[in-house]
Amino acid sequence: MTTTGRRALLTAGVSAAAAAALSGCTSEEPAPRKPGAAELEAERVARAEAALRLRSVTASRTLLERYDAALAAHPALAPRLNPLRRSVAAHAVALGEGGTTVRPATAAPTAAPASSVSVSASASASASASASAKPTASPVPVAGDPRAALRELAAAERTASDAHTAALLTAPPEYARLLASVAAAGAAHAYLLTEGARA
Repeated sequence: MTTTGRRALLTAGVSAAAAAALSGCTSEEPAPRKPGAAELEAERVARAEAALRLRSVTASRTLLERYDAALAAHPALAPRLNPLRRSVAAHAVALGEGGTTVRPATAAPTAAPASSVSVSASASASASASASAKPTASPVPVAGDPRAALRELAAAERTASDAHTAALLTAPPEYARLLASVAAAGAAHAYLLTEGARA
């Protein structure tokens, strides 16, 4: 092969490589990728788990509001109720960890939508804030008699515990263990609020 032939071949190769590189650099956005069946199934499972977490956090927050209302109506019960209330606040935080929203499988992978902020951060912040806040008057009705208020609180603990126990059937294994632990703690709280006081 002559020198001219080699130069022509080298020039043609460099030109072809440059053309190929430039054709890959376009200003057009690529079309959104259609998610596969596995991605859609993973999104469905994640949405179901997020909804379960949201229900569990809501049950614990509702119970926390009951404690606040009882403490506001009967401040003399504070030594007895504050440790249980702190436990319920910690449960609300733990149940919300992992988030209660899901990013759609069809979303572009580069930027998360503003609406996909996890509730775990807000659950953690609100439960922590409410754990240290002094109870204030609440619209939750509380019995005027302290013993009746304790019975109402024990019933609310049992209701929350039953909700967490029912959620075990559809919860993923790790979250099911957490729910079982919180449900057991709720049953113990109910006992301490009623029967335990008599012992």
